[in-house]
Amino acid sequence: MFERPQSGERAVLVQASPDGLPDDSEREEFAELARSAGALIAAELVSSRRRPDPRYFIGKGKLDELRQLIASNDAELVICSAALSPSQERNLERELRCRVLDRAGLILDIFAQRARSFEGKLQVELAQLKHLSTRLVRGWTHLERQKGGIGLRGPGETQLETDRRLIGHRIRQLNERLEHVDTRRTMNRRNRVKAEIPTVALVGYTNAGKSTLFNALTDADVYVQDQLFATLDPTVRRLDLPEGRHVVLADTVGFVRDLPHELIAAFKSTLQEAREADLILHLIDASDPNRWQRVRQVNSVLKQLDAEQVPQIRVYNKIDKLDRKPRITNNRAGEGRAVWLSATTGEGLSMLKDAIAKRLQQETLHRVIHLLPAQGKQRAILFELGAVLKEQVLEEGGWMLELKMTEKDLRRFLKRENLAAEQLEPLPMKPSATAANE
Repeated sequence: MFERPQSGERAVLVQASPDGLPDDSEREEFAELARSAGALIAAELVSSRRRPDPRYFIGKGKLDELRQLIASNDAELVICSAALSPSQERNLERELRCRVLDRAGLILDIFAQRARSFEGKLQVELAQLKHLSTRLVRGWTHLERQKGGIGLRGPGETQLETDRRLIGHRIRQLNERLEHVDTRRTMNRRNRVKAEIPTVALVGYTNAGKSTLFNALTDADVYVQDQLFATLDPTVRRLDLPEGRHVVLADTVGFVRDLPHELIAAFKSTLQEAREADLILHLIDASDPNRWQRVRQVNSVLKQLDAEQVPQIRVYNKIDKLDRKPRITNNRAGEGRAVWLSATTGEGLSMLKDAIAKRLQQETLHRVIHLLPAQGKQRAILFELGAVLKEQVLEEGGWMLELKMTEKDLRRFLKRENLAAEQLEPLPMKPSATAANE
């Protein structure tokens, strides 16, 4: 029986792909993932098989080569870039006599290290347990069957059943807690909608500079580090725009190629900010030679979240590395489609704010609304929204208010407060009506 060691970070990376040899960018990204988890890369093995071996994923020759690399480098850990089945992972551990992780397990470990908030820790634990639940089958080889002889009769498969039951119970507990957290997050989103405050979600490939840009725009103090998944916990801050407008800017977890499905499911409430946003800022590392591949991968995750229809502004960051000047490109409607900037130096930030304001700007309407004496609540809401330009108290009771609101906000207000469109007039107040209030 092989007992997994509890420590050891010297690792051999197995760069394996069922689709052929991994390219340089894929190999470097996986190596960076390993370093982000704290691994010390001792050696690297590249393997390609059109049909992965069902038992070990890699072939017998590569298995012998991997065994020699482990021995010559005193490695204690093997990390495979491909997704391993539970049986393949277990067979490799038995043959190599060391811990074996695949890509999903590595990313889960990084998330476990970086989560700081209560919600983030719950989400990571849930993803880890779902991943672990698939790897329990016959994991306790010393208890896998009844053994004969005095002192050798054991509980058999009972231990596996107990583990499954405990993990299932814990998963249900975590789901219940996350439902409460999601309820609070949903209430916060509803309050922002009620207050007519637009939400802008910041998404992008991991290490594209999201936290740096978030801090530069909002004067926040989010942790920044040049590593993959430096921050996981969602952050929401107020962003002031030109002409006194403001929006809510929501930072989200970074995306990566082949993000484990367990993580997408666990972080669904966090990523919900992207789906419910009025606008998405898609941050792209302009200095990355594979940036178009990264863009496709981010859009693929957004599609899984049903957020591909949300309007986007592409933000090309790190132009300071390319010695380029900040600029903005517009779409046919004259709205900002892409902004080139540097979050580190601050160049182009004002262009981005202008582009956000313009994309969120809608046609402003001037209307007069008649409110009955019983509609004092609606009058107070309009004042809270800052939509009232002038007011006149009517002799028969009630009020006549001159409003300045966007068409979208006005429609939403009427629908939410169950007001009839007949209470609106398209023309501003008459001079005789406004004079009484001046």
